[in-house]
Amino acid sequence: MSVVAVERRGAVGRIAYGALAALLLVGIVLETIKHGTGYWQIGVFGLGPDLTLLFGAAGGLEQGQIHPRAVRLYNLVHRFWGPVILAALASFVLPLGFFIGAFAWAFHIALDRALGYGLRTPGGFHRA
Repeated sequence: MSVVAVERRGAVGRIAYGALAALLLVGIVLETIKHGTGYWQIGVFGLGPDLTLLFGAAGGLEQGQIHPRAVRLYNLVHRFWGPVILAALASFVLPLGFFIGAFAWAFHIALDRALGYGLRTPGGFHRA
């Protein structure tokens, strides 16, 4: 596959993730206004996945690299199945605010991917 084809495919993916992030943001705002709940969940689940970056901070790393000890956790909380499971639980077991939290978590992941931040390699670098 040529470099141009890879770049084009990457650009289309980033645009799609950007559109998904926009839809999720609209959903978060509408559901929060409609139900008047989910405020702390937006903060925790919207910002929480990046706390793994603090766990991965260490001296002697290259720019953009996280410590390998944090890679598994970082990749775990930056996959979409996490918010899907949370949304399912919120639909049947947990309070509605957690459904909004699932939207915020998915928004975080989609925005990261739209900005070009994906999962990490075992060495702690961004995957190509």
